[in-house]
Amino acid sequence: MNNSNEHLEKILSKAFTASLIRFSVITFIVIVCCWAFLPFLPILLWALVLAIALYPLSEFIQAKLGWTSARSATVIALVGVLILGTPTAMVGNSLASKTLGAFNAYQEGTLVINAPTQNVKEWPVVGEKLHAVWFEASNDLPQFIEKRQPQVKGALNWFVDAASGAAKNVFLLIGAIIIAGIMLAWAEPAAKSIRKIFISFSDEAKGPELHELTTATIRQVAVGIIGIAFLTAMVFGAVVALSGVPAAALFTVVALIFAIVQLPVTIIALVAVGLLWSGDSGTVHNVIFTVLLIVASLVDNVLKPMILGRGLEVPMPIVLIGAIGGMMSGGILGMFIGAAFLAAGYQVFMKWVDAETQEVAQVIENSESKRTKPSKHN
Repeated sequence: MNNSNEHLEKILSKAFTASLIRFSVITFIVIVCCWAFLPFLPILLWALVLAIALYPLSEFIQAKLGWTSARSATVIALVGVLILGTPTAMVGNSLASKTLGAFNAYQEGTLVINAPTQNVKEWPVVGEKLHAVWFEASNDLPQFIEKRQPQVKGALNWFVDAASGAAKNVFLLIGAIIIAGIMLAWAEPAAKSIRKIFISFSDEAKGPELHELTTATIRQVAVGIIGIAFLTAMVFGAVVALSGVPAAALFTVVALIFAIVQLPVTIIALVAVGLLWSGDSGTVHNVIFTVLLIVASLVDNVLKPMILGRGLEVPMPIVLIGAIGGMMSGGILGMFIGAAFLAAGYQVFMKWVDAETQEVAQVIENSESKRTKPSKHN
């Protein structure tokens, strides 16, 4: 008896040791894979959102022109890179040349800052202080810079960091468009693989349904919220630039953030209108662009009901939390990814809760029916 117990203990000890070794090896492999994969996670998630959003367009091109998925995906990727890359290169070249020209003019002592108008004093909160600082800089720029070297250095560092961050996001987006084109070329086998993953985590009945729900939610959020927000910000930014209001790029970014987190872009439009009327432009010019700025800020109010009226059941607080959390974690692109994936996760979770609740209710109903069913002996 003792021999059998000792033999059993040896077997259990060997099994435990083997299991521990397997677990350690698997854990090590998972950690190494995560370590190697994490730097590429943001761009791959963003590419996945783009691929899901652009898949109907790819199917439309294939059906109309008879192209293969690889050819249509290549065209979509090239057009996307051209649309994004061309203005980015132009803006970058203009910014670099203007910055270099301003630096050379400062070294030569020919850099001049125009004096502010008296209307600047009427700006709320910051008008008086801004007018004083602006007037001092326009009156004697070298003395102004020498007097405020720490503040000027801090502002320049902030500007460089902001510009480098924006450039990084743009190049990340261009890379995501290219990867999304590759995903579109292999969309069919990829969809089958993802569906198998959903089935492995659920069952044959729920897996395909959850896969379709996740895809539809990401597509509707990407097109109905992110796409409309991007379009609204671009239209609004173009009107701001044409109106002559300074800092058009800043207004565009702020309008984009407001549109994604579902805040009215009209608030930003009112600020731009205030700056417009504080300038030296004529009354007719100001009236026309005031109307255009307000109309441009309402683009999302017109398009959003048309797109989101197709059955998106994600509460806006979920989109808001995803956008803000994504922006805090990964910047502007993180805002897009967070909104799309948190909305999809919410939909899948609620679908799973509904399914489990229905199963429990069915079990309770069956047990109640058996309990109330009359016995044969009676």
